[in-house]
Amino acid sequence: MMAVTNGGVVHASSREPLFSFGVIADVQYADIPDGRSFLGVPRYYRHSISVLQRAVNSWNKQQNIKFSINFGDIIDGYCPKDKSLWAVQKVLDEFEKFDGPTYHMFGNHCLYNLPRSKLVSLLKMPTNSDRAYYDFSPCPEYRFVVLDAYDFSALGWPRDHPVTAEAMKFLDEKNPNTDKNSPDGLVGVDRRFVMFNGAVGKEQLLWLNDVLHNASLCGQNVIICSHLPMDPGSASFAALMWNYDEVMAVVHQYKCVKACIAGHDHTGGHSLDSHGVHHRTLEAALECPPGTSAFGHIKVYPDKLLLVGSDKMADTEMCFEL
Repeated sequence: MMAVTNGGVVHASSREPLFSFGVIADVQYADIPDGRSFLGVPRYYRHSISVLQRAVNSWNKQQNIKFSINFGDIIDGYCPKDKSLWAVQKVLDEFEKFDGPTYHMFGNHCLYNLPRSKLVSLLKMPTNSDRAYYDFSPCPEYRFVVLDAYDFSALGWPRDHPVTAEAMKFLDEKNPNTDKNSPDGLVGVDRRFVMFNGAVGKEQLLWLNDVLHNASLCGQNVIICSHLPMDPGSASFAALMWNYDEVMAVVHQYKCVKACIAGHDHTGGHSLDSHGVHHRTLEAALECPPGTSAFGHIKVYPDKLLLVGSDKMADTEMCFEL
């Protein structure tokens, strides 16, 4: 499900954007030989960091990229656990070469390797606690919301933590398979009830509502960023956030949200939901053969977003009503 532009063509704009920002998803670096996904898709664990290096070089050369956003999974679950910290730091060192701030979020592979509390610190998340969701405003017209898609999940919390127990109980009710990472036998969007996905918790939902309410009062457009996609049209059913419907019910109460951008589903996708919100799932850096890339930058205008991709990341124009 490749992303497409409106009408199949990205139109050049005569106007200068308000700002631009870099995007990359699912680097999933590991110092191990190439492998394949459970679907047989080749994965290039060592090469993926080269994709990130090319992304940073590209963003720096343009000199007008205000910040970058990493959509999670900076290292892979197959990374040897005694090398997890080293691998995360190696990837972060490459992000540090970008001439601007990078905003990070958790992916499931991050949580296979390190606990949440350690990652919040390593990723320098701009929060006042161990929580991994936050918002920021790069200009008066726009606000970005970064969700923690694994706030309620069986990943990253200590084994004896109440959230772990509650999430496992939830999975047992939704997924009868012994292997909770398997969607076998689940139908339609119920295929999302697997352990490698997660949900936005109740406290975070209340926080999101407050942020969107305030953004509406300020007349701001909002871009929501999440590792997990939140629209069935933009990703495979097995890649969706557990409670994407609850999150979008909050989002659809307001007209300020213009786009939801995600990673996780490596083939990428684009959809426009019934309320006019764009959903763009980004293609993965991990699945780029040597010499190819998947990253991009998004030009932000008052009435549209223009994703300019490289190689495997498709260009996408996302127009919206003011």
